[in-house]
Amino acid sequence: MADSSDFRLSPLPLWAASAETRALLACVGPQVRFVGGCVRDALAGIVPNDLDLAGPERPEAVMAKLEAAGFKAIATGLAHGTVTAIVRGRRFEITTLRRDVATDGRHATVEFTADWRLDAARRDFTINAMSMDADGTVFDFFGGREDLAAGRVRFVGDAAARIAEDYLRVLRLFRFHARFGQGAIDAAALAACTAAAAQLKNLSAERVHSELFGLLAGSNAPAMLDAMRAAGLFAFWLPELEGTAALARLLAVAGQARARVDAILALASLLTPADVSGVAARLRLSRAETARLQALCAPPLRLDPAADEKQRRAAFYRLGDDPAAHVLLQWSQAPDAQGCAALYAAALAWGRPRFPLSGEDARRAGFEPGPAMGAWLKAREEEWIEAGCP
Repeated sequence: MADSSDFRLSPLPLWAASAETRALLACVGPQVRFVGGCVRDALAGIVPNDLDLAGPERPEAVMAKLEAAGFKAIATGLAHGTVTAIVRGRRFEITTLRRDVATDGRHATVEFTADWRLDAARRDFTINAMSMDADGTVFDFFGGREDLAAGRVRFVGDAAARIAEDYLRVLRLFRFHARFGQGAIDAAALAACTAAAAQLKNLSAERVHSELFGLLAGSNAPAMLDAMRAAGLFAFWLPELEGTAALARLLAVAGQARARVDAILALASLLTPADVSGVAARLRLSRAETARLQALCAPPLRLDPAADEKQRRAAFYRLGDDPAAHVLLQWSQAPDAQGCAALYAAALAWGRPRFPLSGEDARRAGFEPGPAMGAWLKAREEEWIEAGCP
């Protein structure tokens, strides 16, 4: 497809017209364009999280310009041409145009270029391969604008070739389809992903964790997870997954409650307590993530919607810092929707109190530090909880 550079985005998105962005563009020059996700999001009417730019100048020259203008420049990845600029508190990534010389499915050796089409051709999906100049002119070599409007998530060029360059693109297909796709997944893309399923075990846990958690936090997660499971993509990373009906129910009640289901809560709906240790090790979850997943997957403390305030306060305290998440899980499994809705409202308003006694109080009661002191404090805490945490 020819370069559709005749399309102009007007008015400019607020982020492209901001003082920080204009100051950066004045510094690095008019040959630099916005690239990737921020252009895609601008066309979709979404405010992007990250602002990425590209241009023909080498990273050392870009850094020199930034520093001469008094802006902070960080050598994020000079071998791949990437510099991070911080302009009046806002971060921008600027990367030299490049093409892949060699890839092994995980890493790429790149060569710098001045050819925008070659740079676009190395990107994953057509919707991510567009660029936009300072005036809002959008450059689209591969039909990304049309694909975005039609809800198609399509690889640039040959799907199998793009996947062989980086096997993480298999997971990215489903995450992007969940966010931008409409209808069935692109048939060629799905076939290429299915064929590459065995290669996913060679990816790093950190990269899989990031992509999978991005997908789990999306509203279309059940359909995408089912499609991935059917394609054999979880054989190594998430063999515990047997179905997504529980997640679908959780998302339904979260919609009623206007609640957000984050990745850990979504994952908890899919696992049993026995699954947690294996998943946590495989995906290298942090200690905090693992602890929260264990708490949410534990045999549930059933909350009685008819309980009085004292009983409810005691139950919320025992559930830890986030009783609302536990209530959502119970709500997704319980027939008493009205009662669970009231419980959820109470959980949101709950502020976990601090147990008012300490080791100093125990010493005043005659205990020396040790097991006896711990047992005394634990007994007093249980009495305090039963009293409704006064």
